[in-house]
Amino acid sequence: MTDGARLAAIGTPPYDRPMIASVVLHADPTPHAPGLVLRPWCADDVTALAGMSHDPALRRWANLPAEGEAPRWVRDQERDWAAGARFGFAVLEAPLDAAARLVGGVVLKEVAPGEPTAEVGYWTAPGARGRGVAPRALDAVTAWAFATFRAGGLERLHLLHQVDNAASCRVAAKSGYAFDRVLPAFPPAFPLDGHLHIRRTR
Repeated sequence: MTDGARLAAIGTPPYDRPMIASVVLHADPTPHAPGLVLRPWCADDVTALAGMSHDPALRRWANLPAEGEAPRWVRDQERDWAAGARFGFAVLEAPLDAAARLVGGVVLKEVAPGEPTAEVGYWTAPGARGRGVAPRALDAVTAWAFATFRAGGLERLHLLHQVDNAASCRVAAKSGYAFDRVLPAFPPAFPLDGHLHIRRTR
């Protein structure tokens, strides 16, 4: 298990069945920030998610919905979980209750039986940056991904970001994702060159 993260996967079904959204992960607190709870996106997150749509950093680097599209986006996340196609986590500050604050998101995607590679992505909400949210959340999802899908063939996780996203590069390094190579730009989705980082199962 990755340092600072512990698994609490409740009722996780076998890899060849649809995954019901019942997985909850935890990341430990730091001396300066509370612990984190990661769970699948749900309707309770729509208002907070919509409020982040105007943040310049998220508009630039994260594939988040516009304000009016947040309800549909959350429904899409729920369908992806049910289909076992993509596993998006809302990251909230503990304790997990009605007042829990949304501080980020992490996703595991492109998981398939027999496929050795999947991909992770993450973002941190404005006002929560600089408190280790992204590396702690990424550690938790990385540990869960390998524990859950290693038997199905998962051997490594890819992490991609644009070359000008220095903060994301630091998160990758803190979480043990080694820099592999520069990827060429692929407009319009990826207008600039990118970095590929890789974390391998141990």
